[in-house]
Amino acid sequence: MPQSTGLRPVHWLLLLISAVAYVALAYTVPRQSFWLLLTWMAVAFGAYAALWYTRLPLKAGLAAALLLRLLWLPALPPFSDDYHRFRWDGLLVAAGINPYQFRPDEFTLPGHPAQTQAKTGLADTLSPVQHPPQHLLSAAAQHQLAVEYPLLNSPHYYSVYPPVCQAVFVAAVKMFPTSATGFAFLLRLVLLAAELVTAWLLGRLLLAFGQDARRALLYLLNPLVLVELTGNLHFEALVICLLLLLLGLLWRGRVVLAGVALGLAVATKFLPLLVLPLLVRRLGWWRWLLFSVVTGATLLVVFVPFLSWELFSNIGKSLNLYFRSFEFNASFYYLLRPVGQWLTGYNEIARIGPALALTTAVGGLLLAAREPHPNWPMLPRALLLLLTLYYLLATTVHPWYITPLVALSVFSHYRFALVWSGMAVLSYAAYQTLAYTENLWLVGLEYAVVIGLFLWEMRRPRPRPVADLRQR
Repeated sequence: MPQSTGLRPVHWLLLLISAVAYVALAYTVPRQSFWLLLTWMAVAFGAYAALWYTRLPLKAGLAAALLLRLLWLPALPPFSDDYHRFRWDGLLVAAGINPYQFRPDEFTLPGHPAQTQAKTGLADTLSPVQHPPQHLLSAAAQHQLAVEYPLLNSPHYYSVYPPVCQAVFVAAVKMFPTSATGFAFLLRLVLLAAELVTAWLLGRLLLAFGQDARRALLYLLNPLVLVELTGNLHFEALVICLLLLLLGLLWRGRVVLAGVALGLAVATKFLPLLVLPLLVRRLGWWRWLLFSVVTGATLLVVFVPFLSWELFSNIGKSLNLYFRSFEFNASFYYLLRPVGQWLTGYNEIARIGPALALTTAVGGLLLAAREPHPNWPMLPRALLLLLTLYYLLATTVHPWYITPLVALSVFSHYRFALVWSGMAVLSYAAYQTLAYTENLWLVGLEYAVVIGLFLWEMRRPRPRPVADLRQR
């Protein structure tokens, strides 16, 4: 068998170890058991690194990436409860209720009659102007919402999941209206399909850019990618697929279709908008304007079913809270926070968060203006550096946020994103208690390693850029 597949005995052993680790993570490790989780993730990352350095063949690696993902198919997300909000939104959309207009705590549900009165101070700042149309909900739907409500991690916030996500949520709810397991199963199938397209796009783009297609395995076999995207059902899987499709279309000169791809990516997660300034010099002003118009038109089309004043108002409020109130696994913000407290006597996140976001915007414009080789093969590197700046300055960095960096890094000689994907596992320590108390020593260790490697790699000589024969 090894002679026919190119696999050596060490590869079979490492793949078996990987499979055991993922089965343990999917079915036996509770989120609160941090040290057990860390142990199995360390095993998975150790096998991942060994498979790369023992030169696992590409075809075998692609097959392994698929099979390791299929191990998660029957599992509920083990380390994230976000899917409860996914299902909540899907139940509302299926009933014809706009999920951007109402917070979960505004509904009066069976077994939760007083939840509209039991608001926190933060919820009061987002006080509603109308009552949700609960008459549109069937008795069965109200029962399902009542089951989901105690499991929500953000009942006092409006939904921030864009329309592409909502379309998947409602499709899964309509197929499995009473089963959370079936709902998760269908979401996982959608994300697996996106990952299959990602695998194909990675191989095609790497070959087109004159690079080794085996680099795709650095993303496809990455344990954080498997656990957070396949396991925990985060839609960065679809964002990564659409960003790679965008890159492939731009490489082929298909500007209009590329604009549609970016519009769909932004309609899945808002972050891909950061790529826009990096395209000005590559496309030229007129083609960039055409591209931007198509992107905007695509966004308008997908948002049409949800258009209302509350859509803009409530998403704006939630995003404002994200930058001004939320903090998790941050780096530079955690260094600035005590300075603000020392100067004013209280947490200055409401000022520091927007200031860091503005710094990212300025840094992105400078990177776009000063990029030495603005061709298509160098676009993943530029976007990698821009997103890295964004996350280093962000006040909230959940582990799955790192996965697009892992995908982009395969096109470059930088490996800090791969190390970050491993170090980000330390942030799971916060889930040992219901209060989500972070261990700042572990956060400091994570960023000391990541920033140290980043600075070291930035000082290394860069390889000669690939000639972009399609640049126009």
